[in-house]
Amino acid sequence: MYVEKNFNLAGVLRFSGWHMIWISCWGAIVAALHKFTPLGEFSIPWLPISVIGTAVAFYLGFKNNQAYDRLWEARKIWGAIVNSSRAWGSAVRAFVSHQFANAAYSNSPLDEVHQRLIYRHIAWLYVLRNQLLIPTPWEHIAQGKYVGELAEKRRSTFGIGLFNEGDIEERMHQFLPANEVLPLANAKNSATQIVDAQAQDLRRLREQGLIDDFRHMELQNLLNLLYDHQGKAERIKKFPLPRQYGAMSSVFVGIFIFLLPFGMAGAFQQLGETGIWWSIPFTGLVGWVYMMMELVGDYSENPFEGAGNDIPMLNLCRVIEIDLREMLGETDLPPAVEPVNGVLM
Repeated sequence: MYVEKNFNLAGVLRFSGWHMIWISCWGAIVAALHKFTPLGEFSIPWLPISVIGTAVAFYLGFKNNQAYDRLWEARKIWGAIVNSSRAWGSAVRAFVSHQFANAAYSNSPLDEVHQRLIYRHIAWLYVLRNQLLIPTPWEHIAQGKYVGELAEKRRSTFGIGLFNEGDIEERMHQFLPANEVLPLANAKNSATQIVDAQAQDLRRLREQGLIDDFRHMELQNLLNLLYDHQGKAERIKKFPLPRQYGAMSSVFVGIFIFLLPFGMAGAFQQLGETGIWWSIPFTGLVGWVYMMMELVGDYSENPFEGAGNDIPMLNLCRVIEIDLREMLGETDLPPAVEPVNGVLM
């Protein structure tokens, strides 16, 4: 997530400046053909170009709205995860007690139980984040050579590559009981199995009388809520913006940019001997605006891609970790995640 108030000019040019270059080059080719070849007798009236441009703008507006909805829904899901995580930590410490314990467990240490349940939840957070960052076939990093390499470069300079958060297995060893690490790491969906391990732990606590039926149900409801949050995040991750909207917009923008200089050259040719050359920068500018609208939507539709405009999952995981470990009375806490080059992940 980019956290500065505005993008600087250098950043905008790095992101999309080359599009202005090739669009301007295409405009220069058309202008030269008009100037030095019989093509000068041919120009496209502005009416059909403006109709196409208006239609493309509406189409891009729809796509960008849908892309923003996916991004904002992902942020709401992680906001709900923050709230449910705090509720889980508070409920574990309040509900797991000796009040209803069987005689054999009436003096069992509760601090270990609280830590185990809360630490396992912290492991779930980092594992879920790691799973959501696994590339899908429609994300940029999974595309062909040039697009994939460009996406990888952007992730390293304007995304998760700016943050050294360590290996996910280190997190699992840090927060999971030793006997659970290998089975959970090898599971098809580790996050799902971690929540299930929490449920099985609650069942054992109920058998020991460390929680009663009501408290067991309340804690299980919180686990069900976590499954709900996880499923919503996985829905966004595993179901793309329908490709008839996500992919066709680039085709329509390409058609508009192809036709644009023919209308520009004809219009500016009427301004005099050198007027046609003014069509080149204006073609580059108008075409760049449409390309930017396309790119903004294209890089917003996948909010778990590891790019600079993603949901700051690492920061949210760290916020929750600090809150929960403070509930346990710990003072040796990890530092909060700070933005790097204006990017918070």
